Amino acid sequence: MTNCLRFLLVTVILMIISCKDAQEPKVFSEEGKALKGYDPVAFFTEHKPVLGKEEFPYNYNDALWLFASESNLNKFKNNPEKYQPQYGGYCAFGMSKGYKAPVEIDTWSIVEGELYFNYNKDVQKEWTKDQENLIDIADENWMQFDDQ
Repeated sequence: MTNCLRFLLVTVILMIISCKDAQEPKVFSEEGKALKGYDPVAFFTEHKPVLGKEEFPYNYNDALWLFASESNLNKFKNNPEKYQPQYGGYCAFGMSKGYKAPVEIDTWSIVEGELYFNYNKDVQKEWTKDQENLIDIADENWMQFDDQ
């Protein structure tokens, strides 16, 4: 193989890798865990963030979810749409502006039976000022990301 062909092959491989890395995952995760390892069901049942346990894992929507109990794991398995956060767990306010942003777990809220997160407490305050309208806008924006 000539040097020119090697260079071209390496360039194409690097372009593919960088494009793949540029695509953000559908579900917000840190250290390979959706919601930073917090149990999504607990927000509904215990009304607070509860760390999931490694012994109750579940792969769903290209993400690893952890649960605090087998009961919560089964609830999620039976109805993931009910318990998974909106916008893949990305910031609701950010999604209303058209981008995916990471979140802090302590910014959670449940609005009309759906789980939302925000970037931080200051962003959450802005989001709650016009929540209904921003949810409508974020829902529209999410469809563009969800189709990818």
